[in-house]
Amino acid sequence: MDKFIERLPKVELHCHIEGTLEPELMFKIGKRNGIELPFNSVDEVKAAYDFTNLQSFLDIYYQGTNVLLHEEDFYEMTAAYLTRIKKQNVRHTEIFFDPQTHTGRGVPFETLIKGITRALRESDISSKLILCFLRHLSAAEAMKTLEEALPYKKWITAVGLDSSEKDNPPEKFKEVFDRAREEGFLAVAHAGEEGSADYIWQALKLLNACRIDHGVRCIEDPKLVQHLKSRHIPLTVCPLSNVKLCLFKEMKDHNIKELFDAGLLVTINSDDPAYFGGYIEENFKAVAAALSLTKEQIYQIARNGIEASFLSKDEKQELFNEIDHYLYSQV
Repeated sequence: MDKFIERLPKVELHCHIEGTLEPELMFKIGKRNGIELPFNSVDEVKAAYDFTNLQSFLDIYYQGTNVLLHEEDFYEMTAAYLTRIKKQNVRHTEIFFDPQTHTGRGVPFETLIKGITRALRESDISSKLILCFLRHLSAAEAMKTLEEALPYKKWITAVGLDSSEKDNPPEKFKEVFDRAREEGFLAVAHAGEEGSADYIWQALKLLNACRIDHGVRCIEDPKLVQHLKSRHIPLTVCPLSNVKLCLFKEMKDHNIKELFDAGLLVTINSDDPAYFGGYIEENFKAVAAALSLTKEQIYQIARNGIEASFLSKDEKQELFNEIDHYLYSQV
């Protein structure tokens, strides 16, 4: 099964580019920029990745991003991610970035988006960029970020919502998402990770999200499950992340197969792979092993990723043809 997964053409729809900053690169960039980290070594950083919930992860995540100051830093981080996923047969990626994490430290919006997009343009992996608002900050700050993004709107496909979910419901950002749609952006939102199934309803009804990031708690509401199924609304599930952040005790407890069996459009993604122990390939392998998925089920989940992407109809068909040919060659 591992070889099948390794060679399988893949699409990634849920990856925070700041969450791909491996400790080695974090130290390298930090040294270059004269930024001291609260760790003495790479091993000490990795040892700190023992999270109890989403917030315990975010505390360290934001410390790591402090080293990113210049265009070259964002370029190098993005290029490293693209190099890694190319080896994992990823054909297309839709990347989240968190401008407020950086502009709040005085880094200009222009600096970070130019670094990220330069790396994306140089790669032969196709890509889309999704601007995420930090939900623990105010809606007014999110609106300001949206305004800052408008001069670069040709580089951005969608807006999203991430960071601390508890006590930060999607409804808080309705006006921001309304404005974003007026500007031509698509909408996605993190919901139903630590937040309740009601947060998923809010993301769908108030933000008009066309894709739900995580969404694993939808299972708590049968009407919601039916709604997601009937509307073919994708869930960008991140299995290793969910276990690492203690949503599920072990991978064998994860509900992704239950969601799949219920007919939902589930996809597999890496979330913040530098922190959670694996990129997209490792996520596929972990799920397949723990939940005894068949090659056909793995293939279908990978195919779901193509269907759920923001690629054009023709671009999707090209990838459908490739993945179908791959499956037939393995039978």
